[in-house]
Amino acid sequence: MRAQLHQLVIQACQHPPGSPARQKYLTRIVNLVQPKLWRDTTAYYPDALQQTWMYFCQNICEANTGEAYDPERSSLITWLNFYLKRQLQQFYLEVQKQQTRTISASSVPADSSDPVTDPIDRLAAPADLPPLLEDVREWIERDVTRELRRTHIANHPEVNCQVLLLRRLPPEVSWKDLSAEFKLPISTLSNFYQRQCLPRLCQFGKAEGYLEP
Repeated sequence: MRAQLHQLVIQACQHPPGSPARQKYLTRIVNLVQPKLWRDTTAYYPDALQQTWMYFCQNICEANTGEAYDPERSSLITWLNFYLKRQLQQFYLEVQKQQTRTISASSVPADSSDPVTDPIDRLAAPADLPPLLEDVREWIERDVTRELRRTHIANHPEVNCQVLLLRRLPPEVSWKDLSAEFKLPISTLSNFYQRQCLPRLCQFGKAEGYLEP
């Protein structure tokens, strides 16, 4: 498989970023690599996996948000697993940090005159959604070519890329809730999202200049 993946990477990188030809090869790579990646049962695993595929799209051929993939240093699966585990660690640390804040806040007496305040809490919330998020939402909702609506889980046309992409925009619906709503396993939803929806989102981001080509 390593030789096959290496050849697919070479073929993908011969085509311009965002092109249908590159997208075709990236999708084939995702389908081959997905079953081989590190698996975890933590609630934040799907989000860490999503970030990993974003990193993959941005750095498989060119160094956009990190160091470009180098087949001389490691296999593709090793490269992605290293990044995935690092994201899982960051999520774990963030969860621990939030739990510590919650415990600290609950330990302060109600009549305390000097409560412990997190500096982050003093930051003003942005008045509007970032333009990027607004543009992404508009692109998903318009779906001019109807490609997002046509791309769905087998025998479940109601679970398509348009629906999942919208549900995963901030404030995102959890995979657990989506699983209960559509009566499908989290793994089925997440795998479909990574293989079919996320690559299309990456392609849009590059076409609009939000991701470097």
